[in-house]
Amino acid sequence: MEKESKDIRKLDTDVDKMRIRRKDSEHLKVKENVFDEATLKALYDLARKGVIESLGGSISTGKEANVFLAEGKDKNIALKIYRISSSTFNSMDEYIRGDPRFSNIRHKKKDIIFAWTKKEYRNLMRARECGIAAPRPIDTHKNILAMEFIGEGDKPYPLLKEVKLSEQSAQTIFGTIIHYLELLYSEAKLVHGDLSEYNILLDPSTLEPYLIDMGQSVTLEHPSANDFLKRDIRNLARHFKKYGIQPDEEELLRIITEKQRDK
Repeated sequence: MEKESKDIRKLDTDVDKMRIRRKDSEHLKVKENVFDEATLKALYDLARKGVIESLGGSISTGKEANVFLAEGKDKNIALKIYRISSSTFNSMDEYIRGDPRFSNIRHKKKDIIFAWTKKEYRNLMRARECGIAAPRPIDTHKNILAMEFIGEGDKPYPLLKEVKLSEQSAQTIFGTIIHYLELLYSEAKLVHGDLSEYNILLDPSTLEPYLIDMGQSVTLEHPSANDFLKRDIRNLARHFKKYGIQPDEEELLRIITEKQRDK
C-alpha cells in the first residue's frame, strides 16, 4: 500500500510538471477536471503493468475526454482519459443503450464511462482487423484507453480539417474514407457514428487517412445505426464539397451497405 501511494504521488508529480510546461488558463484546469484520485490509481495500474512509463503533455481536449502523450515501453503512445466528473453522460448513454454488447451495463455514470472506454477499445480492434487505418488499441482500464500514437515523434498528425488539399488529393482521400466506411459496415459490422473532418487524422507524407474517436461507433443492430451512417455520409459530403466533389449521398449509402445486404 505504501509503495502504491508513492507511485500515485509520482504520477501526480508528472501531472504537475505537465501543468508547468503548459501554463495557459485552459491547461491549468486539466488536473482538476481529469486527474482525480480514481484516475491516478488507474494510471498507476497501467504503469505497474508496463503499459506506460511516464505521462507527457496534452494532445487534445474533447467533450468527454482528454488525450495525452505518454511514453510506452519503447515508443510514444496516446492515452485517452474519459473525464468521470465532467463527461456528457447523457450523450454516451444514447449510444450504449442500443448496443447489444452492453445490454447488462448499469446506467450509473461511472459504469457508463467505463463501458464506453471498453467500447472504444473493441471498436478500434474490430476496425483494424478489417484493414481500416485507425489507432491500434493497446490496453484499457477503467476510464483510460491506451492506444497507438498516430504522429511523428511527439507531434500528432493533423486533423483533416486542418489540411488544405489539391482537388486530386481530396478525391483520393474521399475515396479511401468511403472504402473504410464500407469495410466498417460490411466486415466489422459497425457504423462510426460521429465521423467528420474533426475525427480523421491525415498522414502529411502519404495522405493516408486514419479514423479516430470510435467510442460512438455502434453495431448494425443499434436502432439508430442507419441514421448515424447517413449523418456520417452527410458530414463527409459537406466537407469535400469545397474541393468540387459532389457525391450523391443516397448512392454512397447504397455503396457502403451493398455487400452487407447481399450476404
